[in-house]
Amino acid sequence: MRRLSICLLLPALGLAATLGFSGCGKSSNEKRIIILTNGYSPFWDAAKVGLNEAAVDFKLQDSGLKASLEPNDSTPEGQVTKLRQYASQSDIVAIGISACDAGNDSVADEMRKLRDKGVHIITVDSDIDRDRLRDTRIAFIGTDNLAGGRELGKCAKYLRPQGGELITFVGRTGAQNAIDRIKGVVEGAGDKFKAWPTMGDDTLEDRARKNVRDAIANYPKLDTLVGIWSYNAPAIADVVKEKDRRKDFTVIVFDAEPIAIQHMADGMIDAMVVQNPYQMGYQGVRLMKALVEKDEKTIKEMLPNRDKPEGDIIDTGLKVVVPDDGSSLKPEMFNKSTEFLKLSDFRNWLQKYKLTGS
Repeated sequence: MRRLSICLLLPALGLAATLGFSGCGKSSNEKRIIILTNGYSPFWDAAKVGLNEAAVDFKLQDSGLKASLEPNDSTPEGQVTKLRQYASQSDIVAIGISACDAGNDSVADEMRKLRDKGVHIITVDSDIDRDRLRDTRIAFIGTDNLAGGRELGKCAKYLRPQGGELITFVGRTGAQNAIDRIKGVVEGAGDKFKAWPTMGDDTLEDRARKNVRDAIANYPKLDTLVGIWSYNAPAIADVVKEKDRRKDFTVIVFDAEPIAIQHMADGMIDAMVVQNPYQMGYQGVRLMKALVEKDEKTIKEMLPNRDKPEGDIIDTGLKVVVPDDGSSLKPEMFNKSTEFLKLSDFRNWLQKYKLTGS
């Protein structure tokens, strides 16, 4: 009763405007678009910068929209819970999800339920199983992970032309980006390399380091250590340094966490294949806004070949980053579409976009 009397008194007293109330019990008309990550990582910091800048550039507020990046706990179960929560919230109109496991049917079912409610679903950074679950999302925005894996494999091939033994480390072996990257690494490295089974760590950093220690102990001829997810790079560098074994290993990695960038500057990493999470966040917001507003011009511009088999993929590009001095890697060793940068030039690129990593 007391609450009702306050609602009746506020307009009469002229306090509603003063206190910023839009009306007692009245909900906002603002609609939300969300990027749901696969886990916690500095990788997503750059995506958040892109998301926030896109919100400004495309005037989301003027359209009654708000964009946010929400972290997951690195498990498919966590994503199922999040998606179910979103289904109960009528203000959510579009979601970009980085799928933890490409073929997880429970996640796919929740994506379909949201789609059937009219929520626009895309994937960002890590896609679903395209052969079996493509109907769950409209498009994928991110890296061509198979191509990226091949570029990383080429780093091994040209840094160790005599071949050798490699092993890959990753958070979740069932994630589509992991599957594609690992396949690409083996293809790019070529027949002179023996690839030991991938070691997964479920995104636990202590286990990531233990996996590196175990691999070094279990495979005495191992000479090439490959980080597939962003935090695997510092895990590898830390263990190699801890064991004082730098001269024994070629270290090549995906992504450029701030600490990994410093590890390369300190001579602990030989090459990085770097994605563009900034563009994943930026283009993810752009596409979701266009889908919500039925802006066919922008959708056609972003997905000009949408009806073709691979026309639902927006590739955000790749960089190969090498130390400023001493690397035998050269631009002509890689695809023409891959940008080749020395570390100092890469740092300048980060500074341009006010990023600490990528």
